[in-house]
Amino acid sequence: MVRARPTDEMTRRRLLAEDFRERVLVELTVLAGAQRATSLEATRRALDDGVALIIAPRLADDVEGRRRASAHALVRVGRRDERFIYAPLLVKNSEVVEGSATRELLAGELARPFFADATPRPGVTVRTTVSLTRSGIALAHATRVLQAHGVGDDRARVALVDRQRRVWWLDLSTPQHPRFNLSAYDLLYRERRELLDQFDQWCDVGGTFPTAPYWHRECDDCVYRDHCGAQLEARDDVSLTHYSNFEQQRLLHEFGVDSRRDLAGLDPRRARVARNAPSDSTAREAVLGLAIERLDDLIYRARVHVAGTLLRRVEGDRMGCPVGDVEVDVDMESDGEHTYLWGAFVRHATDVRVEGVVAGYHSFVSWEEPTNATESRVFAEFWGWFSALRATCAAHQLSFRAYCFWAQAEDGAMNRAVTSAADGAVESGPTLADLEAFRTHSPAQWIDLHEHAKAQVQTEGPLGLKVLARAAGFDWRDENPSGEASMAWFEAARGEDDVERWRRRILEYNEDDCRATQALRDWLNGPARDLAHRDGPGPW
Repeated sequence: MVRARPTDEMTRRRLLAEDFRERVLVELTVLAGAQRATSLEATRRALDDGVALIIAPRLADDVEGRRRASAHALVRVGRRDERFIYAPLLVKNSEVVEGSATRELLAGELARPFFADATPRPGVTVRTTVSLTRSGIALAHATRVLQAHGVGDDRARVALVDRQRRVWWLDLSTPQHPRFNLSAYDLLYRERRELLDQFDQWCDVGGTFPTAPYWHRECDDCVYRDHCGAQLEARDDVSLTHYSNFEQQRLLHEFGVDSRRDLAGLDPRRARVARNAPSDSTAREAVLGLAIERLDDLIYRARVHVAGTLLRRVEGDRMGCPVGDVEVDVDMESDGEHTYLWGAFVRHATDVRVEGVVAGYHSFVSWEEPTNATESRVFAEFWGWFSALRATCAAHQLSFRAYCFWAQAEDGAMNRAVTSAADGAVESGPTLADLEAFRTHSPAQWIDLHEHAKAQVQTEGPLGLKVLARAAGFDWRDENPSGEASMAWFEAARGEDDVERWRRRILEYNEDDCRATQALRDWLNGPARDLAHRDGPGPW
C-alpha cells in the first residue's frame, strides 16, 4: 500500500503546530519553573519528587502493557497518600473554546498554569471540532495510563493550552464533555481492543477481514486516504455522502441504503414529514427520517453526486443577486491575525465613462512584518480608494455594488483594522460608524455572495468559493489555490530569495479570487437558472 504524500497545507500546519508547541513549552519552563524530562527514567524521578510541572514527559506503558500515551506536559494537581497526582496537558495551535450562554470553563495563564490558579470563565464551552475531540480522547487516554501507575487524577482533570496561550481546565469525570469524557473514552477503547483481538485472530486463522473502510472527516488528513477512497468510490459507498457520520451510515446500511444512489432515491419530503410528525409507518423514509436528523439534507447531497452537477434549491426566476452600473469584487489575504492585502476588481456593468472609475484589478498591500499598524494602514489606503469610488458613482448617479464571499471574514478584518487605528496605529482612517453606514446602506451596496449561493444552490456538501466558482466555469491560474497555501507564499514573499515571484503569485491569486466572485454572480444571474431542481425528477 502506498501512502499518499502529505499536502503542502498539511505539512505547513504540522510545522506551525510544532513550532508553537515548543515556544509554549519554553515559556512554561521560564514562567512556571517547569522541569523538562529527557527520558523515561527522568520522568519517573520527577513524578516521585513531585515536580510541579513536567515538560515533554516520557510515560511508561500501563501495567498491562497494552496502552501507551503521551502528553506535552504533566501538571501536579494534588497528592494521594505518598504519591503525587498529575493531570496531562496538551498544547494546541488553534482555538479551544467557543461561545455558549449556559456554559463555563476554568481558565488560567501560562505564568500560573496550575488548577488552583484557574478561575471560572462564563459563556464559553469546548469547540466541537474533530481536532478538539481527538485531543480530548488523547487526554482521557493519558489519564487512564497515569491512573494505572497510581499517579493519575481520580477527578480526571486535564488541561489544554490554546493559540492565545490560555490554559483551559476540563473535568472528564462528568458528562459535561460527552464526546471525550472518561466514559466515552472507555467505550472507544473497548471497541478498539476487541477489533485488535479480531485482527489477531484473522492473522492466525484467516476468514473475513474484521473491518471495512468508511469515509469520515478525519480521512482528508490520513496518508492512506487514496487507498481506502478508491475502494469506497468503486462501490459508491453511502459514507461518501458529505457530513454523514458513522451512526447515520450504520442505520442507512441496515435499511439497505448502501450507496449514494440508493440514498438519492429516498423521498426527502417524507423524511421531513417523519421528523416533524412522527408516525407508526414502517416505510424507510419514516423510520430513517425519525432517527437521522436532517436526513433530507443527506438525500439532496447524494442527488448532486448522482446528477453529476449542482442543483437548484429555488425556482429559476428567484435565482440571482443584485447588480449595479459599477461592480466591485473584494477579497483580502491574511497571515495569522493580521490582514496584509486588500484587493478589488472593478467592472463597468454598463457603459461608464467617468474619470476616477477605473476598471480592472486594484491592490493595497504591505510586505512588512504584519502588525496592527500595518494592517490598519493597508486598510486605510484601501478604504480611501474605495470611498472615493463610491462617492464618484453617487455624484454621477451610477448604482454601486460591492461583493465578497463570506462577509463575516471581511467584516471582521475591517472592524479589527479600524479598532487598531483608533488605538493610534494610524493617524487617520475610517471609523466603525463609517463601516456601519456602508453595510446598512439602502439599497444594499455590500453583498455577501455566500448567503445568496447558500439559499439558491444545492451542492454535494462544501459551499466554498472554489467549488461554486468552478461550477460557474472559472478556474484559478495557480495550480494550488488556497488561503492556507497563500500563507506559505507570504512567508516566502518576505524572505530573501525570488521574492518578486512570490509576491506576484499572491497578487494573482487575490485577483483570481476577486474574479471568481464575479464569475459566480454572473452564473447565478444566468446559466444557474437552468440547473435541475433538487426536488424535481432526475436520475435518482
